[in-house]
Amino acid sequence: MRRRVLQATISALAVAVILLGIPLGFFSAQLVRDDALRDLDLRTGTAARALDVRYRAGETITEDNLSSYVSSAPGAGSYIYVQLPDGTELTAGTEPASAFSDSTVTESGLVVVMSVSWWDVFWQAARYVGLVIVLGTIAVGAGVAIAIWQANRLTAPLVYLAASAEQLGTGQVRPRIDRSGIEEIDQVADELARSADRMAARLAAERQFASDASHQLRTPLTALTMRLEEIAVTTTQDEVREEADKSLEQVERLVGVVDDLLGRSRRALGSGTELVVLRDVLDQQREEWAQAFVGAGRRLVIHDTDATVFATPGGLAQVLATLIENSLHHGGGTTSVTTRESGTNHAIVIEVRDEGEGVPEEIAPRIFEREVTSGKGTGLGLALARDLVTADGGRLELAHRVPASFAVFLQGVPHMVDLDTVVPHSGTVPQRRRQR
Repeated sequence: MRRRVLQATISALAVAVILLGIPLGFFSAQLVRDDALRDLDLRTGTAARALDVRYRAGETITEDNLSSYVSSAPGAGSYIYVQLPDGTELTAGTEPASAFSDSTVTESGLVVVMSVSWWDVFWQAARYVGLVIVLGTIAVGAGVAIAIWQANRLTAPLVYLAASAEQLGTGQVRPRIDRSGIEEIDQVADELARSADRMAARLAAERQFASDASHQLRTPLTALTMRLEEIAVTTTQDEVREEADKSLEQVERLVGVVDDLLGRSRRALGSGTELVVLRDVLDQQREEWAQAFVGAGRRLVIHDTDATVFATPGGLAQVLATLIENSLHHGGGTTSVTTRESGTNHAIVIEVRDEGEGVPEEIAPRIFEREVTSGKGTGLGLALARDLVTADGGRLELAHRVPASFAVFLQGVPHMVDLDTVVPHSGTVPQRRRQR
């Protein structure tokens, strides 16, 4: 939308400048020419009358008399020609190669011709045309500045709303944003606020249910565990002790299942994507994997970036760790991690590539399926990484088979957005090494 507002405004300005500037420049040049011709006609008439008076008075007209009517100043008459009634011809000044000329014949029969240089008139007109161009450029520049300000004023609230909707979808607390002053956008913000309040109430009820369920399930399971342990300790019969131990194993397994289910519930209710500064994640990966690559006699090059994306910090760190580890074990040469912007929706692409032999052709179409491996691993890492990226609303793809290049696509935000105003984001990334 921001680009479209700028394009529409700049296009309108360009059309206005062309439709007004070209005719204005043309008429300015025409006006300068007409003024020069009128001035020349006035100068010719004035010189003719003065010379006619002098001729009637019986005074001798010489070229020295004519020199006072010519001048080297731009736009002034630079040449004068006079023919007396007896046929005598007198001149003064330098006759230009290209000139505008005007002539007058007096009642006494004097012929007076004055000329002005065409180039003098041209450069004077060019100055006015240049002034029109400068004013048009200033108008376009001012219009572009206003268009940028207006585009930012219109798009920034929409970006803030997108960030609010993103957090609303992940179950986080809705960030408070100032009203934009644009009625339609404020109406959408108000509706999002009402939806967030309703969803917050529902999530609070579900969290309370999870907490109550955890308490209600743990209490009897703990009591059962203690009772079975007591039976195992006090009984003297081997068969009873063996059954008690087996029962304890089943209870512990049930406790683990309950903890896992409740943990998933809490993660689904309380966590989700947030604004993550990629520099922090990449610095962590550089610190974690640099020594491993040096030990393998290879190089790891991670390029810095100032991009910010919507992601789960721990999940994104695990995805990048998986891709870098795969490159270390299965790839060759230098492994590079680069970040770039893709498309018009501010998508951010994180690409991990190496200089090895690439992914075998027979497994490339199924590289993200579970248990698909080249024989050097379990085949679960890439499948889990793809699930983590998909959960954050992105996608993980095999960009190139030879040499191997994996691309992580995530949603980013424009650089013009004040991230601290939109939504609080993680300033640090969990510094734990992924279990492999």
